Amino acid sequence: MADAEVGDDVYGEDPTVNRFQERAAEALGKEAGLYVPTGTMANQTALRALGRAGTAVAAADRAHLFRVEGESTAAAGLEAMPLPDVDGTYSPEDLEAALATGVPPVSVVALENTAALAGGRLWSVGSVTRVGEIAAAAGVPVHCDGARIWNASVALGVPPSDLVAPATTAMFCISKGLSAPVGSVLCGPADVIAEAHTWRRRLGGAMRQAGVIAAAGLVALDTTVDRLAEDHRRARGIAETIAERFPGSVDPTAVDTNIVCAAVDHLPDDFLDRLRSEGIWALALGPVVRLVTHREIADDDVEHFRKVVRDL
Repeated sequence: MADAEVGDDVYGEDPTVNRFQERAAEALGKEAGLYVPTGTMANQTALRALGRAGTAVAAADRAHLFRVEGESTAAAGLEAMPLPDVDGTYSPEDLEAALATGVPPVSVVALENTAALAGGRLWSVGSVTRVGEIAAAAGVPVHCDGARIWNASVALGVPPSDLVAPATTAMFCISKGLSAPVGSVLCGPADVIAEAHTWRRRLGGAMRQAGVIAAAGLVALDTTVDRLAEDHRRARGIAETIAERFPGSVDPTAVDTNIVCAAVDHLPDDFLDRLRSEGIWALALGPVVRLVTHREIADDDVEHFRKVVRDL
């Protein structure tokens, strides 16, 4: 990062940003990429580039772009059309019904892989393909919120490009399991990315000499993808420990990747406080407690977690 060659990215003149965008687009099988500060901005620039004000975006009920992005979808002029979801995905039948009603008309279909609020559950290649077929038949573009698409890729043993092939646009974060400090990248057709570039500037995401942080994204793609399987293994171990101590709180067999969501109503009221007193930080998200593994969580940390939970 200290040695990164930089320029003015607002004018497309930062060579490190340009290399990172090209690498990201190639990895996802798309024509162009756009580096942005956050995953939320990646999603919101995509919705603005693809959608039409006064219409709706259809996605699973617990989708990040509905639940966590500060009502940005409404700010984009798009109504939320939540589809019933059990595990972060939705059924082809529910999507077909939403597109068929036309009230309000849907101008963007979105999916989130992995589904963060559903415990990192996966969309398979087959399920993504089916969404693309249904959307294409209705003439509606698809956006993939792939904040953790590399986790899905590693868990399924398929290239990320296979998981976003039916999507017009797709994004991924480098600040999640890939362990870089800042940013996300949106990929898609050159004309759509050009429109998203305009929206990035309107939303305050033009960062001038951004090669300093984009350099970490290049390192992440080179060095951190294959090791994501370690995070998945450790997350499963954490889930097994919680399930053993507090039966019914979590199903370890449903932990596909690096996120564990345990039901609050099966845990002690002071669960988070007692974990924190032992140096373990977790997050309360409504009805669940969420624990996430990453590069800095090692096997010794998982063993420490097991001891603390078993002693509760």
